[in-house]
Amino acid sequence: MIHLNQITKRYGSHVLFEGANLQILPNSRIGLVGANGSGKSTIFRMIVGEESPEEGEINMGKQVTVGYFSQNTGEMAGRSALEETMAVFEEVVALGQQIKEMEEQLSQPMSDDEMTELLERYGEAMETFENKGGYDLDYRAQTILTGLGIGPDKYNRPVESFSGGWKMRIALARILLLNPDVLLLDEPTNHLDVESIIWLEEWLSSEFKGAFVLTSHDRAFMNRIVKTIVEISDQAVTTYGGNYDFYLQEREIRRENLKASYQKQQDQLAKDEAFIARFKARVSHAAQVQSRIKKLEKIERIVLPREPHKIRFSFEPAPRSGDEVVKFEGLSKIWPNPEGGETLVFQGVDGMIRRGEKVAVVGVNGAGKSTFLKVIAGQTEATAGDVVMGANVHVGYFSQHSMELLDPERTIYETLREVMPTASNGTVRKLLASFLFSGDDVDKKVSILSGGEKSRVVLASILARPLNLLILDEPTNHLDIQSREVLLDALNGFDGTVMIVSHDRHFLRALANRVIAIAKHEVINYAGDYEYYLYKSEQSS
Repeated sequence: MIHLNQITKRYGSHVLFEGANLQILPNSRIGLVGANGSGKSTIFRMIVGEESPEEGEINMGKQVTVGYFSQNTGEMAGRSALEETMAVFEEVVALGQQIKEMEEQLSQPMSDDEMTELLERYGEAMETFENKGGYDLDYRAQTILTGLGIGPDKYNRPVESFSGGWKMRIALARILLLNPDVLLLDEPTNHLDVESIIWLEEWLSSEFKGAFVLTSHDRAFMNRIVKTIVEISDQAVTTYGGNYDFYLQEREIRRENLKASYQKQQDQLAKDEAFIARFKARVSHAAQVQSRIKKLEKIERIVLPREPHKIRFSFEPAPRSGDEVVKFEGLSKIWPNPEGGETLVFQGVDGMIRRGEKVAVVGVNGAGKSTFLKVIAGQTEATAGDVVMGANVHVGYFSQHSMELLDPERTIYETLREVMPTASNGTVRKLLASFLFSGDDVDKKVSILSGGEKSRVVLASILARPLNLLILDEPTNHLDIQSREVLLDALNGFDGTVMIVSHDRHFLRALANRVIAIAKHEVINYAGDYEYYLYKSEQSS
């Protein structure tokens, strides 16, 4: 369907890829991976014609339809959420309105000729409307919106009343409704909760019959739905047949094989060069020397790719707290509604967090996970009940709001230096390198950082302090897979206590040894890891 042949793309002297090939065949399930700035989004933009390659060509079938979801939603205003979703079929929606108008006209008196002409137009419109899926368009749009967490009570809300993250869901619903031959999805899981991610997995796996290419920082999502990984690295595009975990294993195998071939070639080159150096002055060996010189000139030298930069961060030993870190009794929270009335989040909650526990707080979107963490962290007061911190507990709290508290005029280095005033320059830089800031990057001002970079700055600032209770509300949002793995390794090595909300199932599986679920205004404790919680919750459903 779509073929990228010998594509070269550069920005000035910076080469993204050279002589790259990529095939998107019917029913392809492709995950596109690579470091930030490697060129993943550029490939999407070239396919849809927003950019062009310097060399090579992109061939696409004439009848192939492409749907492109990016992180730029564009302007959304003047429609309801449902209307905005259906706007992708503007002609079909307009045709449906014309059919209604013709039906009204048919109930009015008119001449036989006018009736004949109107019935003919009405029949043609009905046939076209049916062929373009007009009759179930409204139903399909509602199904997709609901799957992405926008239920019937929000269908008719003005789209401009939604936050940026919810607008992203509406934009994604619009692209899915299009049901094109090829879907290009650039980070579709960024603003989705676990339930919506699972729905999207099932939709792409069972409902969608076309091909898709996607990028995602959600490792579990990639593992479940992609069948091919295409990696952009070292100016090359390489294809791996399999899901993300297979790609990681296969990439290491290929690298080890390449290293072996490289060493074998280097040994042979050294022998040939030694032979030439030894016998180049002897007439009796002139023919052999010339033969080896020509051989060296023709040989294709193996070039080793750069070794992946493996970053590890380890905490200083956390100050020891008491065994009972947090105790809560009769905890309730009610939020006042702007339009009047109140919303009960949870009530009558009792429990305790013990030293060393890694607690995942889970629940559907809007259940009150963030509110629960805020109450525990002292960021908001409980409506009723008590939260009692144990002996010698030092709390670090992270939320998406934390990024707004950064001083935009400070550099990354200055921001971290403020919370580590007595640390050496090397110690500060080592910690920043652990969170993927190295070299001149540390001198960037906060004001120009992306959401992911700001998240890493805040997390580094929190983890630099001598804390023993980390309360983290969606710390994995905006972080790429490498950054998530760095954070995961750090938290697994942390000898304090962690309470965390995250939509990354791989992250929770690898970290949590206990789960607190918030559902229907109550809190349920699961004395086991994330897999245990999934098993028990499935049994009770």
